[in-house]
Amino acid sequence: MALKTVLVAACALVDSDGRVLLAQRPPGKSMAGLWEFPGGKVEAGERPEDALIRELKEELAISVKEPCLAPLTFASHVYPDFHLLMPLFICRRWEGFVVAQEGQAIKWVKPQDLRSYPMPPADAPLIPALHDLLL
Repeated sequence: MALKTVLVAACALVDSDGRVLLAQRPPGKSMAGLWEFPGGKVEAGERPEDALIRELKEELAISVKEPCLAPLTFASHVYPDFHLLMPLFICRRWEGFVVAQEGQAIKWVKPQDLRSYPMPPADAPLIPALHDLLL
């Protein structure tokens, strides 16, 4: 049986101190309690960049312009009931202050400390690309 492919865009927001923002999946969601890069599902007919701009506004109350999103790497992971394809963008410039809007915990994390946060299986393989860029 062929698995449905789900396209999710994620963003490594990097602050002026070189820290990366992680968001914790809230109770009631699948994989609740795990930490991930902010982002969300790409809707039909939507580009990953547009999905990220929308999701970052909804989830974190910040405005990101497309030229500030740089593709970094991607994850391809098979979960039991779907295949996840997740491009990871990096962003160092945005307007506004990061404020959690959906009940999620958020934390700015030094790149070398990212592995100490439990993450969904698709997110963890993205860390080496961030290390290479930020350390």
